[in-house]
Amino acid sequence: MDNNNPLSPHIQIYRWHISSLVSISHRITGIVNISAITIICFWIFSLLSGESNYELTKIFLQSIFGKFIIICLTWSFSFQILSEIRHLVMDLGYGFELKTTKITGLLVIFGSIFFTILFYLLGRNFI
Repeated sequence: MDNNNPLSPHIQIYRWHISSLVSISHRITGIVNISAITIICFWIFSLLSGESNYELTKIFLQSIFGKFIIICLTWSFSFQILSEIRHLVMDLGYGFELKTTKITGLLVIFGSIFFTILFYLLGRNFI
């Protein structure tokens, strides 16, 4: 009954791969995005319920913490979209080679950072 054998893969010999990081991050950003969509719906409701109610939301979004939240959510949505495109291509039967999975994983990570910076710079010019 008492089994002292290590679990497979054992934590001391397991090496992280880009695909593991992208997969775990994809799941986490999915949960974050569902929560964010719920909050965005409440923000829209505050806009529809009158200007005085929306002022609190506007003050929050213009604060440093609010801008940080917006940037994080922009990254989260960008990461999720690029990761979904990667999964769609894999569902079509392409991109299963180790080299290809590394490249597409890095494209998802760096592409989401690129799009976040791009959206930030574009948004700054419109405000």
